[in-house]
Amino acid sequence: MAEPSASSSRPELKTLVGDSASDDDAKQSSSLASRRHSHYETQRTDRRSRPVSGSSQYTSQSKGKRASYQQPADFQNLDEVTDHGPVGDEDPYSLEQAARVQNSPKTGLETHNPAGRDTLRKRVSGPTGEKGLTETEAPPPVQQEGSVATSSQGTAQQEPLLDDPEAADADDESSGAPSPYVSRRPEEYLQSQQRKLPAAVPRWLTEIYTISYLIFFSILGTLARLGMQWLTFYPGTPIVTPVIWANFAGCVLMGFLSEDQALFRDECASVEAGSEKGGHMTDMEAKNKAERSKRKKTIPLYIGLATGFCGSFTSFSSFARDSFLSLSNDLPTPVNHPADLASSSPTTTSTVPRPRGYSFEAWAAVVIATLALALGGLMVGAHIALFLDSVTPRIPKHLTRGFIDPAIVFLAWGSWLGAIFLAIWPPDRPSGPSSHGAWANETWRGQALFALVFTPAGCLLRFYASLKLNGLVPSFPLGTFTVNMLGTAVEGMCYDIQHVGVGIMGRIGGGRVGCQVLQGVQDGFCGCLTTVSTWAAEIHGLRSRHGYAYAAASVLGALCLMVIIMGSVRWSVGWSSPACNTGYNDKIYG
Repeated sequence: MAEPSASSSRPELKTLVGDSASDDDAKQSSSLASRRHSHYETQRTDRRSRPVSGSSQYTSQSKGKRASYQQPADFQNLDEVTDHGPVGDEDPYSLEQAARVQNSPKTGLETHNPAGRDTLRKRVSGPTGEKGLTETEAPPPVQQEGSVATSSQGTAQQEPLLDDPEAADADDESSGAPSPYVSRRPEEYLQSQQRKLPAAVPRWLTEIYTISYLIFFSILGTLARLGMQWLTFYPGTPIVTPVIWANFAGCVLMGFLSEDQALFRDECASVEAGSEKGGHMTDMEAKNKAERSKRKKTIPLYIGLATGFCGSFTSFSSFARDSFLSLSNDLPTPVNHPADLASSSPTTTSTVPRPRGYSFEAWAAVVIATLALALGGLMVGAHIALFLDSVTPRIPKHLTRGFIDPAIVFLAWGSWLGAIFLAIWPPDRPSGPSSHGAWANETWRGQALFALVFTPAGCLLRFYASLKLNGLVPSFPLGTFTVNMLGTAVEGMCYDIQHVGVGIMGRIGGGRVGCQVLQGVQDGFCGCLTTVSTWAAEIHGLRSRHGYAYAAASVLGALCLMVIIMGSVRWSVGWSSPACNTGYNDKIYG
């Protein structure tokens, strides 16, 4: 009798347990619906109160980005839909599940504990085994810290969480839609902006503008260098290498152009200008500045000013020539006290014998002074640009592209042709407006005109050589080094021919016209083929050991070339006075 009673009580116990489980399931379902309803109410009142998981916050903060919530299209109008009630046995589908089943039958969300998936499915489906919400079909509306679902390796690709900005970025990239600015890195933003820039000017026309600017500004730079040498070669000067001041002034202007952010502001308007706060720039501001500097170097007007004018205003070959002349005790020097040497009729090329140690000191003085003033001038120009940034005027884009660029084509080629015509018919010819009598008194061609004729060829050769060769070795600007060495060699050969007998008649330098042509090649072609401003900028821009190696190779390479080319003539047959005015006039009386 006991056994039947025991067996009959078992269904009662099972029923109680089932009722208890049903009560627990009802409570959990009610709590789940309440939390979901509270979350939707929060979204309805304030869309900014969307919860962010701990992992999303960490990812956003670590990359310096603000969390960007990109809702899928299915949930954009979620606040316009009302919730019909808690999830239970009578209504097994929730609001999210209905929308998800309609559009995507599979969500891909997984749990951290796959072993407990069946247990949770049983608790949601109820004791009768009817189909209800499973864990993969009804995720909790509020993500707790550390509860972001992860996918196991080897499984199918899963959909991202709504509050994960990185996942939103991945979806945007995979779907081809542009991602928001706040969720992208500076490099991606700048590259995309650069790709969107239209080519306003055809490439062939930009090439013509660039060549025209180089021709025009190389002529101006050569005139400025020759004028600077004339002004700084005077009796009692503390530095007797007049080209050193032209090199210094050109480096100052190069430093200003490199650091300036105002002159070409319109040309770089697509890149947002960054501001320095407390002397420190953010990553985005540094990227913007680098992008503006890179784009500025493609503007024809900037190329004309930096490569054309500054490169022609400075001269590495003249520096190498003067450094060797100081070593050989032949450097032209203004006469300081003509009365003491009146009986011997001194000139600027008169020399007094000295020990060889002093000659080495003279060479070292020229090299050190040139390097120090060039690098110092570069920094001074950069500081001037920063100091005058607020008052530096900008060059309007419509003015450069609409007027200056087309006008420079006619101006540049007209100036070059004008220099050629003036060299053929100099103003100081016997029948010219500035005549000094016979042809023997003509000096314009030797002092400037022939130099202006050869100037554009040297500048263009330097520009294209640097363009093709500088990128071959990143730590050693091979293009600039090559043109400096080539110009130095040509300078030494022209100087030798100018000071020795040439031809059957043995006339020094081939006569007056030949001497003037050789002087024009030295001042014009070699002076514009070589550069100190770009050389100094490259030394400053390289890493320390690369910059030291580059500077030493340039100085020692130029010295070796001059010793071989000029020294072999100087210490064998000797030099004679040239047959023309070479620019170093006898400034005996100031």
